[in-house]
Amino acid sequence: MHLDEFDKFDHANKSLAEAERERQHQEDMQRLRGLRLIDDDFMNACFDGYNEGAELLLRIILNKPDIRVKSVKTQRRMKNLLGRDIQLDIDADDASGKEYNVEIQRSDKGADRKRARYHSSILDAHLLQPGEEFGELPETFVIFITENDVIGKGKPLYRIERKIEETNEAFDDGEHILYVNGADKDASTALGKLMHDFFCTDPDDMLYKELADKVRYFKEDEKGVAAMCKVMEDMRRESRWEQIVASVRRWLSMGLSHEQIAQGEGISIEQVREIAGMKRA
Repeated sequence: MHLDEFDKFDHANKSLAEAERERQHQEDMQRLRGLRLIDDDFMNACFDGYNEGAELLLRIILNKPDIRVKSVKTQRRMKNLLGRDIQLDIDADDASGKEYNVEIQRSDKGADRKRARYHSSILDAHLLQPGEEFGELPETFVIFITENDVIGKGKPLYRIERKIEETNEAFDDGEHILYVNGADKDASTALGKLMHDFFCTDPDDMLYKELADKVRYFKEDEKGVAAMCKVMEDMRRESRWEQIVASVRRWLSMGLSHEQIAQGEGISIEQVREIAGMKRA
């Protein structure tokens, strides 16, 4: 190939790559316009480190206007050396030492009651240090915000508490599980207004200014939009990796060698070995 022909070929490839990047950017912008707080990846971005937003959320759900959030993190992974890890959508604590785990679940299956129980148990396991007395275990709240009424009783909020059956008294062990029915958007209540905002795509339609301002930042501000575009790019890479993991496991089950799989998938032998040694979720 002559030098001028190579230059034309290289220019054409760069043009195609630029066009693909622009196409992907436009898709990202279209998707960003449709995101809501009930979409967990967008919610994670909006609430990460946002104490005021977490305070608003918890004060309304728990009907406790005096809650003061000390810290809030999203997508915190909690390890379980003997079993399954969990990843918390929102992990917060307040000035009095209470701990809060808020989970966003659009799928009914994701809000399984035993999942709530498991989250509560892993949360407890991480809150008591060696040598501490059991009485020092802080009060915990595991809160599921669901798109549908997964309990199915038509209530806006469900509080699950232990009680002593024989006396009908509260057991009062400090564990609380709550389900927020996202389908109930009664604008006459604070909780209904909150759920209304969780399903809004346009910040101008939202009722709580604190949440509207944060959503507007990630949808309209240049830095916020760039941050969300990076999140979506990371999600694409993660999705591609999950597809590769599933494919590699399928080939491994069929008895193909690591070398054959690496060549077929276009990845390194080290990556195949890594997947082969991974625990299944």
